[in-house]
Amino acid sequence: MRRHPILSFIAAVLLLPTGWALAQTAAPTPEEARAFIQSAGAELVNLWSHRERIGFVQTTYITDDTTLLAGEAEEAVMEATARLIKESLKYKSVKMDEDTARQHMLLRLSASLPAPPDPKERNELANISTELTSMYGKGTYCSKGDNPTCRELPELSKVMAESRNYNELLEAWNGWHTISVPMKPKYERYVTLANKGAREIGFVDTADMWRSRYDMSPQAFEKETDRLWLQVKPLYDQLHCYVRGKLRTTYGADKVPERGPIPAHLLGNMWAQEWANIYPLVEPYPGEGNLDVTEALKDANYDAIKMVKLGESFFTSLGMDPLPKTFWERSMFTKPNDRNVVCHASAWDVSYQDDLRIKMCIEVKEEDLITIHHELGHNYYYHAYYKQPPLYRDGANDGFHEGIGDTLALSVTPGYLKNLGLFKDVPRNEKSEINLMMKNALEKVAFLPFGKLIDQWRWNVFSGKTAPADYNKSWWELRAKYQGIAPPAARPADAFDPGAKYHVPANVPYTRYFLARILQFQFHRALCKTAGHKGPLHTCSIYGNKAAGEKMKAMLAMGSSKPWPEALAAVTGEKQMDATAMLDYFAPLQKWLTAQNKGAKCGW
Repeated sequence: MRRHPILSFIAAVLLLPTGWALAQTAAPTPEEARAFIQSAGAELVNLWSHRERIGFVQTTYITDDTTLLAGEAEEAVMEATARLIKESLKYKSVKMDEDTARQHMLLRLSASLPAPPDPKERNELANISTELTSMYGKGTYCSKGDNPTCRELPELSKVMAESRNYNELLEAWNGWHTISVPMKPKYERYVTLANKGAREIGFVDTADMWRSRYDMSPQAFEKETDRLWLQVKPLYDQLHCYVRGKLRTTYGADKVPERGPIPAHLLGNMWAQEWANIYPLVEPYPGEGNLDVTEALKDANYDAIKMVKLGESFFTSLGMDPLPKTFWERSMFTKPNDRNVVCHASAWDVSYQDDLRIKMCIEVKEEDLITIHHELGHNYYYHAYYKQPPLYRDGANDGFHEGIGDTLALSVTPGYLKNLGLFKDVPRNEKSEINLMMKNALEKVAFLPFGKLIDQWRWNVFSGKTAPADYNKSWWELRAKYQGIAPPAARPADAFDPGAKYHVPANVPYTRYFLARILQFQFHRALCKTAGHKGPLHTCSIYGNKAAGEKMKAMLAMGSSKPWPEALAAVTGEKQMDATAMLDYFAPLQKWLTAQNKGAKCGW
């Protein structure tokens, strides 16, 4: 006789151990949700540490073996992250306490490179990721002819910074941009696989996931970046107009248009992202208050270590701890002569337990002194929050992490440098201050549109709005739209110019740098107020002010445990990012530029 299916089910249940059926059908509890997130954090921090340790070796000793090991470590993180995110979804309807709910949200957003579900594709994506980084690190351009000269990025960047020969600059620029051509097919596949991973964990695509990390909807965040850009665009437009006129005078009307984009190779930087190296060509008042920090550092016999110690002393003057002994033993401060390394500066906490390091190819020059402050800002952020739960060991948002060291660098004023003994006298008058603000604007203001457009390009790529055949076309359309920059000549059909910028092959989101440029001035204005500064904002230095240091330490210690508006309020008392602090800082320069540009054909 055929048994009724309901009776069969009841009989089967009765034969199971007591409580089994109830356990299988019971909804997850808040306690289980909290236990899960604690376990997930512990598992991830161990995998992150393993990946960082191998990653540090791989970027300071690039070989096929270290690249393979880095790929394996990345794959392990990708697999665990995807698995844990999927497991966390069963707690989605659980009513959790605020702390547990935030950690669940951060887990879901923790994958910078989301893993596709298929193990073969996951392995492929991990390998592509490390191969792209290695291709960039090994990038070398060899000139043509009977006696070719081969140069890596530091040597080519030196040409970009120092040469005023149009054709020499063109060769260096074209040469470096050849290194990214082989990346394009790999990058296309990387986009496909990363999008599969993003969809697997509930996002539309990778761009949707990246834009979801800012305590607001992806659409609201994109509008927020547009709002901030429009606040500062009038200042950028005036700077662009003035610089283009000076370059036209230097290189000729046949090389630089009266109205139109500036050729990308003439701005002193391989990516035209910061223009400080062409300051001598655009100096408002030649010789007025000219403080050559690079020469002063050399005259004072600074080397790489002494420059890093100078950076450390700023943080300790605010009441922060000295860097640990291991920092000095384990960091890479200068470029080795015996192997390939990634010279792009970076900061690390290899163990996520205060194993602080930096990786740089430091040269004795002002630019690297500023970069040191920037990287140490990351290190001190790591140090402040390393005792937080693993999923809180990050910045309030990634713009905060990038902005901390740069905030202190704004306090590296002429007065501060004089107090260090680098200068005996610091002339101060209206002309010298305009010169100084111009120098700072060539770095800070010039960068803004570049900081915004890189992820705008990637968002379009990930969403499918930009097809692979149009990767390079879209890149230069955005550079023209935001920066007013154009390639020196028509680009080859196989060009993949985005790959010539480290952060694209290395899978590092870039909007963080745009936000950091805004936030650092907002932090600086608030900290100067706390320090009791009187006078123009550009003259303020918070060096040695413990009250300002306490505010900063309180924010750093929060990590990502609270939404970023709360972290912002801890320093500024404000809950909205605001570019007016940057406009306050550069107000005298903007007024001067507007007067200088009167009658010029600004815009492009």
